[in-house]
Amino acid sequence: MARIKLKDRLQSSLFILDGAMGSQLMARGIAVSRCTDYLNVENPKVVLAIHTDYVKAGVDAVLTNTLGANPITLARHDLADQCRQINEAGARLARQAAGPDRYVLGDIGSCGEFLEPLGTLMPEDLKEGFVAQIRGLLAGGVDGFIIETMTALDETVVAIEAVQAVCDLPVLASMAFDATASGFRTMMGVDVETMVSTLVPLGVDAVGFNCGTATLDQYVDLAEAFVQAVNTSARPVPIYAEPNAGKPQLEGDQAVYQVSPDQFAKALQRIYAKGIHILGGCCGTGPEHIRALGLLLKKRIGN
Repeated sequence: MARIKLKDRLQSSLFILDGAMGSQLMARGIAVSRCTDYLNVENPKVVLAIHTDYVKAGVDAVLTNTLGANPITLARHDLADQCRQINEAGARLARQAAGPDRYVLGDIGSCGEFLEPLGTLMPEDLKEGFVAQIRGLLAGGVDGFIIETMTALDETVVAIEAVQAVCDLPVLASMAFDATASGFRTMMGVDVETMVSTLVPLGVDAVGFNCGTATLDQYVDLAEAFVQAVNTSARPVPIYAEPNAGKPQLEGDQAVYQVSPDQFAKALQRIYAKGIHILGGCCGTGPEHIRALGLLLKKRIGN
């Protein structure tokens, strides 16, 4: 029987994404100061092992290890000329772990530079860079794309347009929000309503949030803000949530996430109750957090 198309599957009662890659690399003794995207080529076994652990934890989709694999970011590591190779390898590793029954989302993150007029980066150069990344991910066999950890709205729009210029696969787009005195905003000052009202008309298949510096309770409040924004948007779209394992505590020079899998799962159960059914984890989460999430929610909905 043919697998359900990703666009349709995103409308289902529960869709579980995986958790953090960086946290899991550190847990395996990999220094994250290096270019972790290049591990797709340099050390594919460790990347495949992490993907496989998430699959065993019960995910519906695996995200490629390519968050910073656009040529602009890769140039800081003298790897811009290997953009296609890194992305194609990342997609193939995720595809190998996912198998025929699960989906692979090509992960696209920020380039780390500002577009004009705030910075010197031209939109057409950024789009060209994202297109190069997207072509590599497509060659590796992704089912769709997830644009995440964005803080600037103009960069997010360029990334979406880059995907749509190359293919018609589903696109999920999220930004990283912090709790401020004036409500939830990204580092660049984007609020939830502005994000949703800008991105939904572009034809994305889901909008959401990931990363940021919120507590679990604040993530639940952020989820409510998204529900309200989408309810008044141009068209209904699914919302997705990938919270960190709470707000990290600084121990020495390291950020430590102390939220247990059970605590994480219960917080996401509250987010699910608000009508958000696409759920996963970001920094500090691992396979055990995702397994606990799946077990709790599948028990609730009777799957």
